[in-house]
Amino acid sequence: MKIGIAADHGGYVLKQELAARLEAAGHRLKDYGAAVLDPDDDYPDYVVPLARAVAAGEVERGIAVCGSGVGACIAANKVAGTRAALITDVFSARQGVEDDDMNLICLGGRVVGPALAWELAQAFLAAGFVGGERHRRRLDKVSELEREKRQ
Repeated sequence: MKIGIAADHGGYVLKQELAARLEAAGHRLKDYGAAVLDPDDDYPDYVVPLARAVAAGEVERGIAVCGSGVGACIAANKVAGTRAALITDVFSARQGVEDDDMNLICLGGRVVGPALAWELAQAFLAAGFVGGERHRRRLDKVSELEREKRQ
């Protein structure tokens, strides 16, 4: 699977660890930064390009990491077509894809350790959208909100 990954300084170390494991598992990875650990960088500079790539289909799924995961989630969800969530448990990593067609997970580099982050990433990447009528109906309502925002 082609996966995009991004992090600011708060998630840099976890991003590096996840990237290595994802590549070792055979995934194709596109790194949207940060390329170096810089305590003065800002998460939108990396997360927004990742979210745009996910929404455009340039990558199949995205993983964004900042200190808590909250800022990355807020920024990613400003991009139409991106459905991001802050994930801290395996059930939500899977269910967010199955029911809500989540295409980007946000993790907290200062909150989630590398072992749990790997479990969350695996659950997220292995899940598929169920596509039931009620799920599509809900996503249509979200898409309508995005269209209203553009007007």
